[in-house]
Formats: sequence, C-alpha cells, structure tokens
Amino acid sequence: MWKWLHQLARPERLYSVCGRFIPWFAILGVACLLIGWVWGFGYAPPDYQQGNSYRIMYIHVPAAIWSMGIYSAMAVAAFIGLVWQMKMSDLVLAAMAPVGAVFTFIALVTGSAWGKPMWGTWWVWDARLTSELVLLFLYLGAIALYNAFEDRRLAGRAASILVLVGVVNIPIIHYSVEWWNTLHQGSTNMQQSIDPSMRYPLRWAIFGYLFFFITLTLMRLRNLILYQERLRPWVASLVNKERRG
Repeated sequence: MWKWLHQLARPERLYSVCGRFIPWFAILGVACLLIGWVWGFGYAPPDYQQGNSYRIMYIHVPAAIWSMGIYSAMAVAAFIGLVWQMKMSDLVLAAMAPVGAVFTFIALVTGSAWGKPMWGTWWVWDARLTSELVLLFLYLGAIALYNAFEDRRLAGRAASILVLVGVVNIPIIHYSVEWWNTLHQGSTNMQQSIDPSMRYPLRWAIFGYLFFFITLTLMRLRNLILYQERLRPWVASLVNKERRG
C-alpha cells in the first residue's frame, strides 16, 4: 500500500492516473444525477406538508453533505502534507477547495430558498446556517492563502494549517441542530425516515454529487500538476506528444 502511495507522489504518475479515472467518474456522476433528479423532480410524490417545495432537497442536501465531506478530505490531505511532507497533498488540497466552496455556496443558496416558504424569511442567523457560512469563509480563506505566496511549499503549509484549524467547525455544523434551539429542522435521520419514493432519488443525487466532485477535483489536479511541473522534461515531452497527435 505504501509503495502505491509513494508512486502517486510522483507528479507524472499522479497525472496519468487522474486522466484514466476522469471519464469513468464523469459518466457515473452524470448517470447518478440524471436518475436522482429525473426521479426526484419528476416522479417522487409531493410532501403532505411542504407540497412540491421539498424537491429542492435533491439539490440542497447532497451539496450540504459534501460541503462537509470535501472539507474533511481536505483536512486529511493537509495532515498528510504536513506530517509526511508529500508535496502532491498540497495540490490535492488546492484542487478540492474551489469545488468545496461551490458546493457550500449551493447549500447556502438552496437552503435559503427552501427556508423562505418554510420560515417566512430568506436568512436568519441560525446556528446551522451560520456555521455553514463560516465553512464557506474557511474554503475561501484556504484558496486565498494558497494563492498568496510565491513559494508553493509555504503556500501549501499555510493553507494546510488553516484547514486543520477549521476542522473544528465540521462537528459544529453537524450537531448544531442538537446543541442549540434553531429554526433549522432537527436531526431526523432523513434518509431513513422519509418515504422510499423520496429517499431513493435523494441517494442517487448524493452519489451523483460525490462522483461529480471527484471528476472536477481530478481535472483541477491535472491542471495544477502541469502548472507546477511546467519546467520539467516530462511535461515538455507530453506537450510535444500532444502537438504531434
């Protein structure tokens, strides 16, 4: 296993592996999202209380779940980069951050749109909403720090430290509805408590977001590798090969 990980630490090897997996994850992502959204928006029954307005959950819930999941993955990459000094970990972190920021933004916007008919307002300083907004700021902070330094090693270290410090916000987001009395609905084990005709398309959408995230991250990672290694002979060889092709 360690030998395999060390092979991925080589930029040219990681670039090649990413290119191999991108088409497959892209196909899986599109397929899962199509199934989940067509089923959820077109065929799932209306909710007895919320009517059709609940359907926004097929966009909101997966985005909210993976906004936290992506940040947790960034924290793992940050830890590996700081402890084992694997420079590719910094690039993985940098590749994930913008995708996570977009997912968090989608979760906030769709959550506000869902809250308007339910709460009568677009935004309240609710514990769940506020901690999710803090998560967006953490993503933006990591992106800004990574791009603030000319020295890529120093940039990766600064972004990694911020990400690890910000991990404390993840359990706050998750347990905020239990720790505080908020407008946001409590923890109801949504995927088990809702009707199967609504639950199954939600699960398809959740997997669709996951595969979409992986696809975008691998694409960004390849671009970052090329930029960082642009003066290396293997990149020049790759460019010449593409031109001849």
